[in-house]
Order: sequence, then structure tokens, then C-alpha cells
Amino acid sequence: MIYISVIKRSKQYRSFCFHGHAGCGIDGQDIICAAVSALSLNTVNSIEAFTDDQFEVNVADGLLEFNFTSDVGLESNLLMDSLILGIQNIMIDNNEQYIQLEIKEV
Repeated sequence: MIYISVIKRSKQYRSFCFHGHAGCGIDGQDIICAAVSALSLNTVNSIEAFTDDQFEVNVADGLLEFNFTSDVGLESNLLMDSLILGIQNIMIDNNEQYIQLEIKEV
């Protein structure tokens, strides 16, 4: 199971954490893990390339932690909305079997 936690404050994204493995296929051929990895890493790369927002990121086997360290602009919020939409679509397509998503407003 891939566990995803997203934190928002005042309707702005503050952080997200992805950890775990989908277990949908054998290592190296798990299409759910590949899709989630592509979405999450593309979001981090897009925030870095297309915004001036500052962040910290930690990546390890089966783990991606991302924290904004500055104010969050409209572009980053839109990129995060796109990430969440992509994750939700993967969940719907797979009967919410491999991913658990929690979005917290703090």
C-alpha cells in the first residue's frame, strides 16, 4: 500500500509525504508504483523549474517527503492540485486498492 499524506494550511499546500509500495506487481514492474513515482517526482521537478517557491525534499527507498519552506504561490498550488487529481484518478481506476490518501487541513 502506498500511503500519501498531504498537509494544507489556509487552503495552501504545506507538505506531502509518500511512503510504501503498491504491491501491484513484482519489483521493477509495478505499474501503480511507477505511476505514483512519476507524478510525485514530476511535481517536485515542476515546482523547482517553474516557481520561485522554496522547499526541502527527502527521497529514500519507498519514501518521498516534501515541505515548502517559503510562502506558496499560485503556481505551486496549481501543481499540487494536479498531483492530487492524478493520484485520485489512479485510485479510482484501481478501486482504491493500492493507495491511501489523506489530506489534512491544519
